[in-house]
Amino acid sequence: MRNVIDLFAGCGGLSTGFEMAGYNVPLAVEKDAWASQTYTRNHPNTAVITNDITKVLDLDSLLPEKNMKIDGIIGGPPCQGFSLSGNRDKKDPRNSLFMEFVRFVRHFKPRFFVMENVTGILSMQTKNGDLVKELIVNEFTQAGYNVEVFMLNAAEFGVPQSRIRVFFIGLRNDIKYNTDNIKPRGFLFGADQITIEQAIMDLPKIKAGEGQDEWDYTMDAQNDYQRWIRTNSKKVYNHVAMHHTARLIERFSHIGFGQSVADVNQEYQQRQRGDASKISGKVYSQNNMRPYPDKPSPTIPASFQSNFIHPFENRNYTAREGARLQSFPDTYVFCGKRTTMSWEKNLSQYQQIGNAVPPLLAKAIASTISDFLR
Repeated sequence: MRNVIDLFAGCGGLSTGFEMAGYNVPLAVEKDAWASQTYTRNHPNTAVITNDITKVLDLDSLLPEKNMKIDGIIGGPPCQGFSLSGNRDKKDPRNSLFMEFVRFVRHFKPRFFVMENVTGILSMQTKNGDLVKELIVNEFTQAGYNVEVFMLNAAEFGVPQSRIRVFFIGLRNDIKYNTDNIKPRGFLFGADQITIEQAIMDLPKIKAGEGQDEWDYTMDAQNDYQRWIRTNSKKVYNHVAMHHTARLIERFSHIGFGQSVADVNQEYQQRQRGDASKISGKVYSQNNMRPYPDKPSPTIPASFQSNFIHPFENRNYTAREGARLQSFPDTYVFCGKRTTMSWEKNLSQYQQIGNAVPPLLAKAIASTISDFLR
């Protein structure tokens, strides 16, 4: 079995997909306490380091077995620092996080690595006008790797969500190399993609303020996706709807498919704080959008508890519904608070889910690499 280390592991989306593809994850590093708690609960055989990665120094001592061979390093470090710092300013902590990923790759010299990021990184430039993508590729080339950069849409890999992300896939340069064979290839296109309705409509039907952290299924699985995601699951977890005021529920009821709060009549729009007789004037088209149920979901972001409302209920999504749209199995339990206030530092369940790499997409990448190395 191949071993991979997951850096910036979050709640474990990448690890889950790699485990589905037959990999072992002996070690993960994640700074956030609640995300780490979620990871630990769902990956009991992985040693999880809950710490700032810049303070994780004695790398050989981290592995559970001496001289354990590491085949791959996976993760999604933030790379904003490149655009802020000109030429890799070591004083920028966000920039140094990418270099921490490189540090682990240089130390363990794995056969491959997979680094995930948002699509904006492809056009990002430093103050000197250098393309960040080229700087990243150059850093890994100097470390001894051939690197390919792919934009992949999760919806083409069985995830009920149109989510496009960038993946840097590197192979150690002593491994015979073929660009075509290392590219993960989608297998679902257009009308064949999994829809929101197919993904979530077997979950217990609840209204705003209803739900439980753990309860029984109320109907059988209705399709292959639901049967797959319920494998070995006896309960529904994290399926609790947020409380909404009567005014907000009324507002939601006037939002149609493909519309958001920006489309409702003025009488139903948001009121000024402290004076409900006046319209606030602040309208965001990204807020409380009701997606089409017969299509894959738009991208589930870290703020998805306010970005979307349920296709058929007048409420926001539950954490479990978001997890379904990200392809996390129903056995996966999310820890920490469901939502957080702006001053709270840890990642809520919603943020953990929205930040994750969809496990089915990660599985496809892992399987492609496995086939290539075989």
